[in-house]
Amino acid sequence: MKTTKITIAAICMMVTVTTYAQPSPIRSQDVPVKTELRKTTEGYQLYRNGQTYFIKGAGGSTYPARIAAYGGNSIRTWGSRGAEAILDTAAKYGLTVLLGLDVARERHGFNYDDTAAVRKQLDKIRAEVVKYKDHPALLAWGIGNELNLQYKNTKVWDAVNDISKMIHSLDPNHPTTTVLAGVNKDLVDLLKAKTTDIDLLAINTYGGLAGLPRTLAQSGWDGAYMVTEWGPTGHWEGLQTEWKSSIEETSSEKAAVYKSRYEYSVEKDRARCLGSYVFLWGQKQERTPTWYGLFTEKGEESEVMDVMQYLWSGKWPANKAPHLYSMQLDNKKALDNIYLKPGASYNALAVAFDPDKDKLSYRWEVMPEPTQLSEGGDFEARPKPMEGFITTSGEGKATLKTPEKEGAYRIFVYITDGNNNVATANIPFYIKK
Repeated sequence: MKTTKITIAAICMMVTVTTYAQPSPIRSQDVPVKTELRKTTEGYQLYRNGQTYFIKGAGGSTYPARIAAYGGNSIRTWGSRGAEAILDTAAKYGLTVLLGLDVARERHGFNYDDTAAVRKQLDKIRAEVVKYKDHPALLAWGIGNELNLQYKNTKVWDAVNDISKMIHSLDPNHPTTTVLAGVNKDLVDLLKAKTTDIDLLAINTYGGLAGLPRTLAQSGWDGAYMVTEWGPTGHWEGLQTEWKSSIEETSSEKAAVYKSRYEYSVEKDRARCLGSYVFLWGQKQERTPTWYGLFTEKGEESEVMDVMQYLWSGKWPANKAPHLYSMQLDNKKALDNIYLKPGASYNALAVAFDPDKDKLSYRWEVMPEPTQLSEGGDFEARPKPMEGFITTSGEGKATLKTPEKEGAYRIFVYITDGNNNVATANIPFYIKK
């Protein structure tokens, strides 16, 4: 197997995507821009149109103008829905696209022993490749997402390899990869044996980003790779309450995590790492509505975005987001397993400051914990906020009147500065009679 061929990635999810018009046929005047993976004396390097290209990417296609304005250069998608509009918009802002090709997952019921279904899928993807292969914003192809999550049938990798062969037969200008959830030696060994046609490794990782170079070395991978998802500590990786509610980092804690992990891995392993796509350039509900999104539902930006601008451009924004020191409920923090009585009143406190001395505003929200939990980024319904349970009592202060119904809940605070910047935090609590 050629050492410059393979791909991996991971942890994915259904993303909140801007609604686009139905794609029309690619224009005949589109001329592809060639992307190449080259092995150099220092390691590996992507070249686009003959020039070196390091990916400073965003996972998600919302707010493309902000990606370009903050120093980013690429977008990752998880499928081809609305692809032409995304590609056209990317080109408008000077961005490229790692275009996802949706490959069916075993955990969703697809049977890779069904040769007719596998052939039908290949034909469907072939049509997508023909449609988009010459778009000048295309950077590379992402074949599937987290196909290794909860799977048993290794024939999926035969299908991935066949898709890659089909792409290379039609498109000599763009490399292929497959995005996996995590990486280990057994998986790398399997991919080396079965996916000999893919060009590089793609990996989704969260808490493990800082240790990724070491993990890859221990797994026997010494070729090129890209990080196709990275972000906060995942809800499956961090601490939990006694009743199994995951404890989320505050926006300020996330900012520190994003910066340190990126600098320790992506920046320091440029000999093999081709760049990365931060997750999520948008907003979604997954355990909470604030866990993964770099924006709130209103489009507000947290301190994490300040960090991304610095990592991409080397410059901090002119106006920074509020910094949140701490949040408490009943004089306790999220780690304290907070049990409260029904129908009682408790104090909540959020301590924050604004680096630019902007006046801060506070909004509070109470929600029950979601009961239908998603996995691998699948759709998860946002719980409906509960009205009438919070009253503000001063700057950063509020009073929570607890629900009567026993069970798990969460209190949120959003702290805004009047300049579309926000700090977020939440605390899970349990009503126990």
